[in-house]
Parts: sequence; structure tokens; C-alpha cells
Amino acid sequence: MHQLITDLQAAQVGEVLKNEKLAPYTTWKIGGPADLLVIPQDKQKLVETIRLLGQHKVPWTVVGRGSNLLVGDKGIRGVVIKLSRALETLRFDGSNVYAGGAYSFIKLSVMTGKEGLTGLEFASGIPGSVGGAVYMNAGAHGSDVSRILKQAEVLLDTGELITMQNSDLQYAYRHSVLHTLPGIVTEAVFELQPGDRKEIAGAMAAYKDRRLRTQPLQLACAGSVFRNPPGNHAAKLIEEAGLKGTRVGGAEISPLHANFIVNTGNASAEDVLALIALAQKTVREKSGVELQPEVLVVGER
Repeated sequence: MHQLITDLQAAQVGEVLKNEKLAPYTTWKIGGPADLLVIPQDKQKLVETIRLLGQHKVPWTVVGRGSNLLVGDKGIRGVVIKLSRALETLRFDGSNVYAGGAYSFIKLSVMTGKEGLTGLEFASGIPGSVGGAVYMNAGAHGSDVSRILKQAEVLLDTGELITMQNSDLQYAYRHSVLHTLPGIVTEAVFELQPGDRKEIAGAMAAYKDRRLRTQPLQLACAGSVFRNPPGNHAAKLIEEAGLKGTRVGGAEISPLHANFIVNTGNASAEDVLALIALAQKTVREKSGVELQPEVLVVGER
């Protein structure tokens, strides 16, 4: 690791931080330290970082805006790459929208609406980055990324930048081929349609109002914890199992929305994992449904 640090610093890739706690980099505000946290200063330095990690055979994990992510209390071994503001790019070309992998997905929906482009209204309440949304096929309100994504630029673990078309990503519900193909989404191209600005703004305002009324956004959380089973809703199943308001340590199944686990102030990853396991067990016993987590669990417990 010492030689890797020396090489990263010599290449001037950006910030290189040893034993950096990851909790501040996640929306759950949970997570132990990374052996090494690297924040590349631009896309080319990100490419250099990946190539150096490959040469040194050091494992790496990427973090965008830190939502939909639970980091273990003992942190992450190897290198964690935090995408920098250099990947928070946005440009328009007619109805095509080019967004950097670190760009806020919520902000993207707002900006496209202001441009009079429709198709991303559903994203107005989805936290996280564009890259994470492409990776997870994020969706809400009957739509998802697969319906509007034209192509994505992906940095492979070999250090090669490739362009993947929508069909290449093999989209399914909250899934893409990127779950098994190690890579980082550096830019996404969305193909939208011209729309009425007032109608777009109205739809987004309605989504926002509903979100504020039904989701515990004032507390640290990571969005929905479980995928919705076919023909059902995870929140409904958890609520019917009588688990709303259940606490383990500093983690709580939200009394407002049962598919949210919130950090009341001092939750550990173990607290959250205990609630996830409890919800799965209780729902299985009550309804026979096996809940599948939507959040990504990384690092050591």
C-alpha cells in the first residue's frame, strides 16, 4: 500500500487520504474507515487511478453521492474512490442530455424540466448520483432509467473507457449488467422529449409534496431498503408485520414509511443489518414473501 500511495501522489491524481472514515460520505452517516480514500480531480486522473490500482492489484470500491449504500462498521479494505465535482457535468444537445456520473440525479430532473424536457420527472425524489442511477436502474412513479437512457460511458477496471448502449446494460428491475461487470459510469446520455414546462413543474411539485408527507427525509437514511416484490409493496408488508417504529440501537424502521430505516443519531451498520434481518424474517413468517434488499452492503462487519 505504501508504494501505491507514493505512485498515486506522484501521478497527482487528487486527494489521497489514509484511514478515512466513510460515514460522512454516505447519506446514512454510517461506516468505518477506508484503508485509502482517493478523490481524483478529473476524469483523466480517475482513469490513471484505476490503472494504478490494477497494476498494484489492489481492490477498489466506488462511492458517488453515498445513497443506497451501507458501509460496514469496520470499513472497507483496499481503496475507496469518491467521484469528484469534476464529474458533475451537464450539457444539452437538443433532446439529448449529457450528465456526468457524479451529477445529482435529483438536480438533473430539475434542470431538464427547466429546459422543457420531459421524461425525468420520476427522478425528482431519487437521491444519489447519475452513475448510481444508471447502475441500479433507479426508478419511481412507474418509470425508470431504462426507459430514457440512450447510452453510458463506463470506465472498466482495466482502465479502458467504453460506450455501452441501453441494450448492452441488460436492464431489469433495479438491476443492470454493471452489477457483475466492474466499472464506473463516468457519463450518461438521456434521450428525452420536448414537454410543457408548467406541466413538468406541476408533476414534480406533486411528487415532492407526496415525498415530504410520506418519507422521513429529515433523518439520515438511504432511501428504500427493500425492492418491491412482484405485485406488492415492501412497505405494506413490513407495516402489516407490525414493525413500524421498531428499533435496534440507533436504527429505526421509520414510523412514517416502513421501507425506510433511519439513523436516529448513533446507528451502526450492525443495527441496520439487524433490522433488515428482522424485517425479512417477520415478513417471511407473516406472508411467505422473501424481501430482497435494494441497498448495497459493502465493507467489513
